[in-house]
Amino acid sequence: MAIDKVTSAAITDGTITSSDLASGAVQNQSAFKNIIINGDMSIAQRGTSFSSISSGNGTYPVDRFRLNLGTAGTWTVSQDTTTPTGQGFSKSIKMDCTTANGSLSAGSYILVQQLIEGQMLQYLKKGTSSAESLTASFWVRSNKTGTYICELYDQDNTRQISKSYTIDSADTWEKKTITFAGDTSGAFNNDNGASLELNFWLAAGTTYSSGTLSTTWTSNTAANRAVGQVNLADSTSNEWYVTGVQLEAGTSASDFEFLPKDVNTTRCQRYYQKSYDLDTVPGTATDSGVGWNGSSGDSGGNAAFLPPFKTTMRAAPTVTGYARDGTSGQGSYFRNGASGNGTLAAHMYGQNSVSIYVGTGSAWSTSTIAAHYVLSAEI
Repeated sequence: MAIDKVTSAAITDGTITSSDLASGAVQNQSAFKNIIINGDMSIAQRGTSFSSISSGNGTYPVDRFRLNLGTAGTWTVSQDTTTPTGQGFSKSIKMDCTTANGSLSAGSYILVQQLIEGQMLQYLKKGTSSAESLTASFWVRSNKTGTYICELYDQDNTRQISKSYTIDSADTWEKKTITFAGDTSGAFNNDNGASLELNFWLAAGTTYSSGTLSTTWTSNTAANRAVGQVNLADSTSNEWYVTGVQLEAGTSASDFEFLPKDVNTTRCQRYYQKSYDLDTVPGTATDSGVGWNGSSGDSGGNAAFLPPFKTTMRAAPTVTGYARDGTSGQGSYFRNGASGNGTLAAHMYGQNSVSIYVGTGSAWSTSTIAAHYVLSAEI
């Protein structure tokens, strides 16, 4: 049954049934088939460019995708507007080498990755004889041609599988499709912890590249994870872009699943949300979106408020506060003709609420407090 367009008449007269919808017979059906969140790189709540990155895994150029870097050059990573023509994408991730490392140490690595909760993956039936294959598809571009590695890594059972792909033409968008067989060993935990990583390798020292590439699921041997990977860090001329990342059950790739922006935003906010407007970088001096509350301070001179959550978060979040002038770790207060910034802290954490309090400098006084806040429940 091939249907190009769903109409109300077709539903009414029974031409389209619920079984057709469930089976994917309706073309361009949007049913959250993409395991990856924000694969079109359109949401970037933290900011759009981060420079001088040489180590660590705390940089998110766009929501849900992070840079994991260990002693392999220095980078600017950003949300970029360079995209493949005519594919519907408006944003990509860009990796730009600003300090080269042409001789990697054994433990050097560069990963662009997304971590996925185990409870989101139970339908894949991993660890059973019915385990589903997974197919990754994405658009990629670089001036540096050659072999790159895409990997699935099972954190729960320390298992992994790697496949290579080739960037054939310099500075040209190319679509890649990679199929990973289902894994009949090691079930994913059914919880909100990180179970699966999708990893794009961009550089790998001998610790990760001196063995034989693990192209079938196996217990992790570090040396087999990224064999053959080019060193993107070997020149400050090197750049790498990616967009349209999709990971879905099955042995073939379907068209990229574009979600409405409000839906995509809400999915991202399960892991990270803020009081600031969506496109405002945390720490900006602005009253737009700031949380206000009038209350009496306690014996320690702290006045509290409960910020509204935009959606239920993955777990109780960590809280970072900002005063109206953008000062980190503080909130603003107004009391008895006095005003200023006081220390911001939080307690009584939950997936749907947290109590934030601001020091006002005066016990038991009636105060108005104002603060921005960032809530993070990333994995």
